[in-house]
Amino acid sequence: MADQRAKIGGRSVGPASAVGLLAIAVVVGVAAGALLAGSQGSTSSTGSSGSPGTSDGTGLASGPPATPAATPTPTPTPEPTPVLVPAPLTGLPVTEAAAQLHPIAVMVDDHRNARPQSGFNAAAQVWQAPAEGGVPRYMLIFQDARPAAVGPIRSARQYFIEWAAEWKAMYVHVGGSPEAMATLRSSGRGQLVYNADGFRFEGTEMWRIKERAAPHNVYTDADRLGSMAAKVGAVDGPVVPVWTFGEATGPDTRPSGTTITIQYPYETITYRYDPTSNTYARFIDGASTRQVDAADGRPVAPTNVVILRMRFGALDDGHPEKKRLEAQDVGSGEAIISTNGRVINGTWQKAAPDAPTLLFGPDGLPIELTAGQTYIQVIALSYAYEVVEGRVPGPGIRAR
Repeated sequence: MADQRAKIGGRSVGPASAVGLLAIAVVVGVAAGALLAGSQGSTSSTGSSGSPGTSDGTGLASGPPATPAATPTPTPTPEPTPVLVPAPLTGLPVTEAAAQLHPIAVMVDDHRNARPQSGFNAAAQVWQAPAEGGVPRYMLIFQDARPAAVGPIRSARQYFIEWAAEWKAMYVHVGGSPEAMATLRSSGRGQLVYNADGFRFEGTEMWRIKERAAPHNVYTDADRLGSMAAKVGAVDGPVVPVWTFGEATGPDTRPSGTTITIQYPYETITYRYDPTSNTYARFIDGASTRQVDAADGRPVAPTNVVILRMRFGALDDGHPEKKRLEAQDVGSGEAIISTNGRVINGTWQKAAPDAPTLLFGPDGLPIELTAGQTYIQVIALSYAYEVVEGRVPGPGIRAR
């Protein structure tokens, strides 16, 4: 019988040794199979890369999926800081969108049965001027802000239209004098102003309150003003400033005791300057308490007060019993301007019905107002007024 030999591990062995080695190899193989089976069911083995829950190349998971690593919370993108620009009618910093809101002028009643009125504190400018019967009337011009409520709304007058035309404003009123209504029919589609008459909008964009009797009870608000503007075509866009505005002076340079008094035949208006707030508290009819805006419950206190003196006369409109007035608002005249508690004696000029009312100092240069709300008190040449400039703090220092 031939010598049978096998090679195990590279060594040549005899039959007996081969049988023994073969038995050992079988045992080792069985053990290896057991270990392999155990590894496939193990809860602690690692994959070929050594990471828990990864594949070992056999297509079988070598362990349970590992808990995913926490995903970092993304850092929120910061909101961009809004770009602020000066509001064209006040000089105060507002958003670019607010600076392009179309100006809106609203006629407001000043009869005692109409008080307290609403909307003053949201206005950029407030004009007050004589009307028939000696009762003055207001026109509130809104630009970068809109009122929660405004009213009572009253009728149009020609000279108010011409002040509103300086901004091509939407002009809100309820009816008007024959002269004013003729102007609105011919020039109320953007030529001078955009006509928003209560005869058209009452019951939709204007309403009457029950607490007061007509004609002292017509109101509107911010949303409805926007609706009227859309309907009459008063679209938003760039508004060119007319007046120049500067920053407020320091508290230590503001005088104390500045007062302004205007005598209308119907009432007396008094302003008392407050150097702390750099505003002029407003009082009506000699009241000891300040005028309050019914829309927000806050006192009325503008940053600038301007008096414009001009000629008024009886309007020849075929209705002498109405005693309506006309104003020589185109031309020039005396202006008294108070800002930062100081008083400047200057002039006003208006070249045409739709031209701006410009303010000049005694040197002939444009006046710089303080950024904020301005009240314009228009008075007839015969009306009395008094302006007293206060004193600057400090011994021996007197305001000019």
